[in-house]
Amino acid sequence: MNALKRNESLMVTYFPTEKSFDAKQLKNKFDAILLWENNTYGMPEEIHNIEDLDIPIIAKAADAAQAKKSIPFHKKWKIDYYFHFNPSDYFHELYPKNFNYKTIFIGIEPSLYQNLTPFKKRIKNKILNSGNIGNMKFFSQLINKVKNPKWNALEQYYLRTICTNLPYVDYTSTLNHEFVNDKYPLLLQKYAAAIAACTYQPVIKFWEIPAAGCLTFMEVTKKNRANLLGFVDGETAIFINEANYQQKFEDYLSDLDNSKWEKIANDGRKFALENFNNDNAVCSLVNLIENLV
Repeated sequence: MNALKRNESLMVTYFPTEKSFDAKQLKNKFDAILLWENNTYGMPEEIHNIEDLDIPIIAKAADAAQAKKSIPFHKKWKIDYYFHFNPSDYFHELYPKNFNYKTIFIGIEPSLYQNLTPFKKRIKNKILNSGNIGNMKFFSQLINKVKNPKWNALEQYYLRTICTNLPYVDYTSTLNHEFVNDKYPLLLQKYAAAIAACTYQPVIKFWEIPAAGCLTFMEVTKKNRANLLGFVDGETAIFINEANYQQKFEDYLSDLDNSKWEKIANDGRKFALENFNNDNAVCSLVNLIENLV
């Protein structure tokens, strides 16, 4: 939201909403409408008169687990285009092929990643692992295989989940700690190394973690398409997968004072801040809007 305001090509007006919103007040006043998401998460339950507007409507695509619920809003809210940081082919695995989509990497607000703890002063002998994980209990896995075989937490975050069993990994959940939202970099800067892992697509942690100056153990596979981000193994991150993750961790932990770890962390930080900041994202969004109006 701050980056939208900073862009000189845009004049932005925000409309806080309750359960319903009358879009009639937008008619003939704006060149485009930007929706937070294409479902009711963080959005009104009803948007009235939006079908009467003759301006492009752009929406951030919901998470994978919400795709089925979100598809009916395409017609209901007359959405012309979608964006998110997911790869295009991943988006179209979840949504109809005729839904227009653009990959835009959002999430790094540079001001939150300044004046962080230097690498040498961080916790080195532990590796941070944070975020949602799956349930490894047998009955939970059995239920998920029947009811939700692909989009359950264990399937989506399998490597992240099994890493929590390692004695040298410090795990924090998504929300059950004080370092939520804009405070997340304050957690990351406590550690020299951290894990970014997701089974099917790269998520925002893949650039938040390196932006905070952490040596990033990044899951990169054909399945999750994380190679598209542009990080380089051994230069801006350490690539891991289900076959090699323990060995990669042990290589680091057995040689903690090697200066190469700090160099990889610093180069990864530079790459993340330059390529995944919100101002770049807004520029991509401006290009999308200009092509639609």
